[in-house]
This record gives sequence, C-alpha cells and structure tokens, in this order.
Amino acid sequence: MRVLTMFGVLFVSYLIGSIPMGLILVKLTKGQDIRTIESGRTGGTNAMRAAGPAVGYVTVLLDIFKAASTVWIAKYVFGGNAWMHVLAPILAVIGHNYSIYIIRQDEDGKLDFGGGAGGTPALGGAMGLWWPNLLILLPMGLLIFYGVGYASVTTMSIPLIAALVFAGRAIWLGEPWEYIFFGLFAEMLILWALRPNIKRLLKGTERGVGWRKKKNQQS
Repeated sequence: MRVLTMFGVLFVSYLIGSIPMGLILVKLTKGQDIRTIESGRTGGTNAMRAAGPAVGYVTVLLDIFKAASTVWIAKYVFGGNAWMHVLAPILAVIGHNYSIYIIRQDEDGKLDFGGGAGGTPALGGAMGLWWPNLLILLPMGLLIFYGVGYASVTTMSIPLIAALVFAGRAIWLGEPWEYIFFGLFAEMLILWALRPNIKRLLKGTERGVGWRKKKNQQS
C-alpha cells in the first residue's frame, strides 16, 4: 500500500507540474498559442515575449507555486521521508518540461509533449523544500536574468544555487543532505531541455534579454 501511495503522489506531482500555465494565460489574454511564438516553450520568459511582462511574471509565480505544492503534498503524506520530498518536485519539473496535457504529433508522427525548460518549477521545488530559498534564488535569478542578459543562463543557474544552499544547510545545520540531489537532478533535466540554447550560447547566437537584446540589435 505504501508503494502505491508513493507512486500516486509522484504521478499527481507530474500532473500538477504538467499544467501549462504560460499556454493558458497567453491564450486567455491574447488568444494565441504560445507554442507558435519564439522558442515555443510555455514558461514565463516566452509568455513575456508573447503577452508582455505582466503575463510573464504571473506565469512565473504560478509555475513556482505548482512545483512547491508538490513538495507540500509529499511532506504531508510522507512526513520525514526526504527522498519523497525531493522526487515530488522533480516529477513536477518533468511534467513542466514534458506536459501530458499538450501532447501532439509532429510532422514525422512522433509525439511532442511540449512544455518549458524547468527553471521556475525548479525554483518552486527549492522553495517547497525550504521556503527562504525564494528570498535567495528569486533575487539572484533576476540579477542573472537582467545582468547577464540570457534567460537560458538564468534557468541553468537556479538549481545549482539551490544545491549549494542545501549543501551549506546540510553541512552546518544538519539538514537533509538528500535535498542537494534535488538541485542536481533538476539541473540535469534543465541542461537536457536547453540543449539548443547551449549550442547557441557557444556560437554566440543565443537570444538576449534587456541590455543584451538591445546590444544584439545594434550590432
């Protein structure tokens, strides 16, 4: 019975993570399919491109909340089982990146799940594991986003910073060391999702934001 409960919580976590907040909000506000705009992803950055900053920021907040809620569910059901606390938001990140709600077939007949890159649910998962992470990761994420000028770099940075925070808490405060693996697992998922962006970064052709975008337009 306990094993079935574990699978149930993880499946529910995937379903919650799969909710395409950006697609829903852009459709409601602009009547457009976000999957046909720019990167085609359903996360906050592309929602911002498709429908403006307000919709983008609301998408970010909802994506954070949906992943955090999976941790809260796991903590409620499994108490001190740290691995379940970690795996629930990981399934939310997987759901966010490969949403079961928006599956479609591509031109070759292959299934395309669609979704985001995983940055904001990774932030939400880290917040669910330890809520002050929001006060650390969100400002640092915004600093990287507007300072470096690449959304993809911001997305890749969030889980690594979270892993460092959890490592520090495990070493100095005796907090669960399993939480470190949340950051590491989330980072692997994000790197896989951002393979095209990483190639563009190496070539110097990645899409910029803020000052980076203006610089690229002028050059």
